[in-house]
Amino acid sequence: MGARKKISAIKRKEALKTMYFAKLQNVPSSPRKMRLVVDLVRGMEVNKALGVLKFSSKGAAAKVEKLLRSAIANWEMKNERKADAGELYVSKVFVDCGTTLKRMRPAPQGRGYRIRKRSNHITLFVDSKSNKEDQK
Repeated sequence: MGARKKISAIKRKEALKTMYFAKLQNVPSSPRKMRLVVDLVRGMEVNKALGVLKFSSKGAAAKVEKLLRSAIANWEMKNERKADAGELYVSKVFVDCGTTLKRMRPAPQGRGYRIRKRSNHITLFVDSKSNKEDQK
């Protein structure tokens, strides 16, 4: 590894120590469906977001709720204290495409229709409101 590459890798690792996030990979639902759920909670306070996800009728909401609880736990582990009510909020959330399983379905007259079984990766960042005010 070259010197410049090593320095940039060290900077990236240091930046990750101040970020609080959780990842969920290879979720077997399409990214489009997941983005509908993720858009509901982006920028929202954590306790309110958990309530929205708990009572959402979408199937993907349960997976995002579990991921949000994991991100909160990661924040609590790094800061060695419990999060106060109203302190944390969902700062960034994004959904990327995962692997696509390609299948064939029989169709009339000897043809075959393609079926694409999509998956996605979710990354959810939480941050404290006091942390954001300090940066301004």
